[in-house]
Amino acid sequence: MTYTTNEMMTVAAARRLKNGSVCFVGIGLPSKAANLARLTSSPDVVLIYESGPIGAKPSVLPLSIGDGELAETADTVVPTGEIFRYWLQGGRIDVGFLGAAQVDRFGNINTTVVGDYHAPKVRLPGAGGAPEIAGSAKSVLIILKQSARSFVDKLDFITSVGHGEGGDSRKRLGLPGAGPVGIITDLCIMEPEAGTHEFVVTALHPGVTREQVVAATGWAIRFADNVETTAAPTETELTALRDLEARTAAAHGQAPGEA
Repeated sequence: MTYTTNEMMTVAAARRLKNGSVCFVGIGLPSKAANLARLTSSPDVVLIYESGPIGAKPSVLPLSIGDGELAETADTVVPTGEIFRYWLQGGRIDVGFLGAAQVDRFGNINTTVVGDYHAPKVRLPGAGGAPEIAGSAKSVLIILKQSARSFVDKLDFITSVGHGEGGDSRKRLGLPGAGPVGIITDLCIMEPEAGTHEFVVTALHPGVTREQVVAATGWAIRFADNVETTAAPTETELTALRDLEARTAAAHGQAPGEA
């Protein structure tokens, strides 16, 4: 089956979510990838959203954390304060799944502003619960489309800390957990280098060249010694993803590509 780069990105991200893990999910691309994982390789994953649903199993992708689909399909719903204090800060979240507007070489995320904070070129949606998720989850996965505008040498604003300035920066900041362990894009997969915690390319998606990745990265991106090729999406994965998008589009009155 043929597939798009966006589908490759979503499938590759879904594969990173281990079955049985407890995942704190962000809206948008993270939610799509996490729910694809639940429908395919990780049926026993526990999806948690910051509005309070635990064990959510939506049949369509939620429009926001307040979407009733999440509460209706969850095993239980608890107050938001409990989600953050007991589950997240209590060390009970295995994976935080986040999106980003911009990311740097150490996995720090910007979702606040582009340009000067007091006179920004673009004001972005903001932090939400992402800073707490990035700071307290046992590990973090980041998913976003890759371009030189989104993968930048220096963030205009650090909304959510990844590995800080690299090295032992995260430890010195007193943040628990491993921090970001993977960045999945429509071109490749990046992972933090041991010691420096700078993200390097460890896998290229089928048909993608190193030159494409370099052109779409705002810093001097490096490649691991052994760069793998991501396995192409299977028919099962693509069917599950496309069915999910079609149900979502129908439920929300969108064209299929908008889901």
